[in-house]
Amino acid sequence: MFRSPSGPQRRPPKRQAPTTSNSIASPQSNTTVIPSGISAPPEDLRAQNVVDEFFQPVKPTLGQIVRQKLSEGRKVTCRLLGVILEESSPEEIQLTQATVRSSVLEVLLEITKFCDLYLMERVLDDESEKKILVALENAGVFTSGGLVKDKVLFCSTEIGRSSFVRQLEPDWHIDTNLEIISQLARFIKYQLYISSTRPERSASNVFCSPSLEQFFGCV
Repeated sequence: MFRSPSGPQRRPPKRQAPTTSNSIASPQSNTTVIPSGISAPPEDLRAQNVVDEFFQPVKPTLGQIVRQKLSEGRKVTCRLLGVILEESSPEEIQLTQATVRSSVLEVLLEITKFCDLYLMERVLDDESEKKILVALENAGVFTSGGLVKDKVLFCSTEIGRSSFVRQLEPDWHIDTNLEIISQLARFIKYQLYISSTRPERSASNVFCSPSLEQFFGCV
């Protein structure tokens, strides 16, 4: 016969009951709750600033603004005097020199990137033509590749400029002469009248601005 081993018999260890779902630690249990009245640490503030900056609306570029304002127009004609140049009359060019307005240069170059741009002006002599071309060249207008000298047109009368516009059939024409703007309103899709005063009556397709750069919100 076999004898039972001496001494008390050990019982097997009791299995631990599985934890219930209520005893599972919440993912938020490690989050430190900051009582009211106590400011967050600088690290948290910096992180919040990064998040705020990330969700800030993206500011459109000048190119995007130009395309939007011109309604994706592909051909633009523009007078030089009073718009691109500081001088406002052919007599000033004849007596002094031509000067490109520095504030309009960025907008002008942006237009040439996606538009077929033609510049035109009435002049009194051949010397005035040379002065204007030199001024444009010195300002770097021809170096961007979007505008060439052949697209700078000259005439001896205001009617001649109006005739240029009619022949080119642009999507936009920009001018300072209200009479020409009015005559072309029914032929040109959009026009921009550059003047410090808004006309009392204008066609629905004629816009007004004190300057070309202000029309695009650059001032």
